[in-house]
Amino acid sequence: VDGSAGMLEQARSTGLYQELRLCVLGTEPLPAPAEHYDAVTVVGALGEGQVPSTVLPELLRVTKPGGFLCLTTRSNPSNLRYKADLEAALGQLEQSRAWQKLLAQEVENWERATTEEESPQGTGYISGVVYIYQKCPVPHLEEG
Repeated sequence: VDGSAGMLEQARSTGLYQELRLCVLGTEPLPAPAEHYDAVTVVGALGEGQVPSTVLPELLRVTKPGGFLCLTTRSNPSNLRYKADLEAALGQLEQSRAWQKLLAQEVENWERATTEEESPQGTGYISGVVYIYQKCPVPHLEEG
C-alpha cells in the first residue's frame, strides 16, 4: 500500500509483490477487510507531514487478533512533536487494551540526515524508533 502511484510502479517493477494497492494512509480506509493480516508494517511513513498518527485504529482494524504491528518513526528535531503525539496515541491504545507493546527500540543511526541541524550529535545521521505491538485477542463473552 502506498499513496504514490509512481512508488507502486517502482515496487511492481521489482516483481516482489503479489498485490499492490493505492491508498493514502490516514485519509481513507485501507483496501483490506477487517482482521485480514497477520502482520502490518509501516516503515518510513509515520512522520511530520506524512501519515498522521490517527491512522493507528485503521492499522489495528486490518490486523488479526494476536497479530503484530511494526511501526517506525524518526527522532530528529523536526519530528519530535509528531513523535510525542504518536507515542501518546500508541499509549492510549495500549491503555485501552487494544494492543500490547512488545518493543520500543531506539536506533541511533537510523538514516542519513539531510541537514546538520537534523543531526545534533554531528554524526550525519538521525535516530529513529522501532515499535512492535501485538493486537490483543477479542475477549470471549461468557454465556449466562
